Amino acid sequence: MFHGIKSDVKAVFDNDPAAKSILEVLFCYPGLHCIMIHRLSHRLYKSKMVFLSRLISQFARWLTGIEIHPGAQIGRRVFIDHGMGVVIGETAEIEDGVVIYQGVTLGGTGKDKGKRHPTIGSNCIIGAGAKVLGPFKVGDNSKIGAGSVVLKEVPPDSTVVGVPGQIVQGGKRKKDCLDHGNLPDPVMAVTKCLEKRLKDIESKVEALKEDKADDN
Repeated sequence: MFHGIKSDVKAVFDNDPAAKSILEVLFCYPGLHCIMIHRLSHRLYKSKMVFLSRLISQFARWLTGIEIHPGAQIGRRVFIDHGMGVVIGETAEIEDGVVIYQGVTLGGTGKDKGKRHPTIGSNCIIGAGAKVLGPFKVGDNSKIGAGSVVLKEVPPDSTVVGVPGQIVQGGKRKKDCLDHGNLPDPVMAVTKCLEKRLKDIESKVEALKEDKADDN
């Protein structure tokens, strides 16, 4: 348990430049508090002490604004930044080194039985407000842009943006920050393409008008 807490604290320092001291991290980071409480509630859940585990998880929700079902499996060095509004479902699995920002939902679609929630691979980054819904895997080292809605499997080393989520980057890359300012926007790309085609059509119509005027 001590080694788990130590790795969770280290994850805060690795991912948040605002963290200045161990004391600050231990007392002022709700994401860390919720994960620490979850590790206890998960042990109780696995020991079939379901009501007590749920009671503890609800206390963590009241304390931090983060809702993690005690059945969810969370690996080491997972960092929930800010955390308010994060929801993680019962059958969700989060592997090592994942970073999750506020407002993220790892949920189900309401159509599945058994495994209903996503598996998040190692070293993934999930941007603020993103929704990952369904029993599929987001591959290792992938990044989900803020506000995206992901409804199907994501290959490793991918970047996904949009509603519904679309893969805009792939290929092996080193783990780095999710640079929202430089993410491709597939919707904007389609919009610009339509604008260009509209201008081309308008130019052709004007040319036809001029030809007709010359004939007259």
